[in-house]
Amino acid sequence: MPVIAVANPKGGVGKSTLATNIAGYFASQGHAVVLGDADPQQSSQLWRGLRSPAVRPIGDWPVQPDAIGRPPKEATHAVLDTPAGLHGAQLKSVLQLADKVIVPLQASVFDIFAIRGFLDELAQSRHAANVQIGIVGMRVDARTIAADKLGEFVESLGLPVLGRLRDTQNYIHLAAQGLSVFDVSASRVARDLEQWQGICDWLDQ
Repeated sequence: MPVIAVANPKGGVGKSTLATNIAGYFASQGHAVVLGDADPQQSSQLWRGLRSPAVRPIGDWPVQPDAIGRPPKEATHAVLDTPAGLHGAQLKSVLQLADKVIVPLQASVFDIFAIRGFLDELAQSRHAANVQIGIVGMRVDARTIAADKLGEFVESLGLPVLGRLRDTQNYIHLAAQGLSVFDVSASRVARDLEQWQGICDWLDQ
């Protein structure tokens, strides 16, 4: 089964937003998806617990921050939300499981500084040799200088930019109901679904 890890050593960059919506995408495609949450805050698990029985189910992948086991065998797809400060042995265990790692990145100098060392650690890890890595810009306003700087930085990394997601209340309102942009009417989130297209195409490869 494909295992998708969402990782960034910095907190507050949108890892849980990305992980829950990826799980929602797989569920919308009819896959038996499970969602694991290795972050002590357990935001993704809280989101999963809020889901209504009326929407497509997302199964539980029980994990502990220091003991990330394999996903349940009955699943066809798995998504892992990782904690802030991910590095060393914990990062190694994630890379041993993951087929793809998505790195959410905001347009701020602090995020750019934090992610450089993390991506270097990824590149140096022999466990990342067969792992595909992609970048997603989070809360990006394309009209700002910060967005331009983010684009320049990501281009220098030589990694694919899967998409740039805007800063919108849609994600906040949907999360409060345990929903993703893939669980509601397409007309309600048309602009967001357009921004997700490149991410979804990469997930399906």
